[in-house]
Amino acid sequence: MNYFRKKPLETSEKPSNLKRELKTMDLILLGLGAIVGTGIFVITGTAAAVTAGPALILSFVIAAFSCILSALCYAEFASRIPVSGGAYSYAYTVFGELLGWLVGWLMICEYLLANASVASGWSGYMNGFLDGIGLGLPIALRSSYNAEAGTYIDLIAILITFVVTYIVIQGAKKALRLNNIMVIVKFALIALFIVVGVFYVKPENWTPFAPFGLKGVASGAAVVFFAFLGFDAVSTAAEETKNPRRDVPRGIIGSLGIATVLYIAVTLVLTGIVPYAQLNVKDPVAFAIRFIGQDFIAGIISVGAIVTLLTVLISMTYGLGRLIYAIGRDGLLPKKLSQVDIKTKGPKFATQIVGVVSAVLAGIVPLNKLAELTNIVTLMIFVIIALGIIKLRKDFGEPTEGEFKVPFVPIFPIVSIVVCLYLMIQLSLSVWIAFVIWLVLGILVYLSYGYKNSELNK
Repeated sequence: MNYFRKKPLETSEKPSNLKRELKTMDLILLGLGAIVGTGIFVITGTAAAVTAGPALILSFVIAAFSCILSALCYAEFASRIPVSGGAYSYAYTVFGELLGWLVGWLMICEYLLANASVASGWSGYMNGFLDGIGLGLPIALRSSYNAEAGTYIDLIAILITFVVTYIVIQGAKKALRLNNIMVIVKFALIALFIVVGVFYVKPENWTPFAPFGLKGVASGAAVVFFAFLGFDAVSTAAEETKNPRRDVPRGIIGSLGIATVLYIAVTLVLTGIVPYAQLNVKDPVAFAIRFIGQDFIAGIISVGAIVTLLTVLISMTYGLGRLIYAIGRDGLLPKKLSQVDIKTKGPKFATQIVGVVSAVLAGIVPLNKLAELTNIVTLMIFVIIALGIIKLRKDFGEPTEGEFKVPFVPIFPIVSIVVCLYLMIQLSLSVWIAFVIWLVLGILVYLSYGYKNSELNK
């Protein structure tokens, strides 16, 4: 039995059933839609208050450094293997079927949990808004199952997941057009916060700069790493991009670079306005503006955050639909998942399945610690991709002219691996146990279904 049979290296932009209509700016905005969301509007406050203090900017720099190294690896893979499926397709080509499947399995976990987490967070914002206008839902319908709290189902999380799924099914260009508009609005809100807040910054709030020491900075990096997730969704769009060899690397690196600058700027202003110990709130950006007495602007930011968090759902649902399509096409999941809608030229059935599963997770299953599984899963994917660049160079040589090239191989990939493993060590034992359980489940699915149904087995 050959568990490491490999797909051939797809060095050319082969004909695709999907419609090629995306350009560089679409991909940058797709990446920003996925990256800039809960990280900037939610995580910054809690991470500053309980983990790193004002030194959170260093945590962001460490996390960004790790992601940039990984992004360079993704960019070379996207340039040399311009096919749908992202990291799954890259690992399948370089390491063989079993490891390729496991990367795909980890990506499914990453995207589903990210979707469910954002839908649950969005529901929390919306329930607060409905309470404010006297239209609050009954307690039983406000959150996932928790008998002690009297909650059974998160109705709003389910409904918004289905709405986003419907939008994504309409086709890449239509879905991303809405995403692009929301990303621009999101940028306007962040700019408003920075422009208004910078005049209220008190440098004394930055002291002590690192109240939790270097360990706090490192732990903060492991926490805010979540804030950078999503740039890999760009690589899943290769078969819908007009010039994937050029545009996908630009989309990956461009979106991550812009997001890094935004996170550092917002964190500096946030911790400069409010003493870090007071930032352990769900809406730190709006809280900071209220803290300086600008209630009207805080209201604008709160409403805008509710609306623009949907870009993360759109980007992740889009990316996961394309991933499931690619895995189904290879036979490792049922072939029906690779069906392409005649009208929209998109993977309609795969996207519908993504929507249903995401809705169940967001609406019924209590996520709690499971959300942290997203970090360890993604870090492991980054480790495999960095190893993959070293093996890609060994097996297939240097990139040709016009293809993106990671500098200083194998040094940069090795540094990426070390940083990712270091961040993984910072995570709790319960997260590691959940990670191992998910991996074992993936192996069982492959052995019982994927191996014998694989296209490479025929």
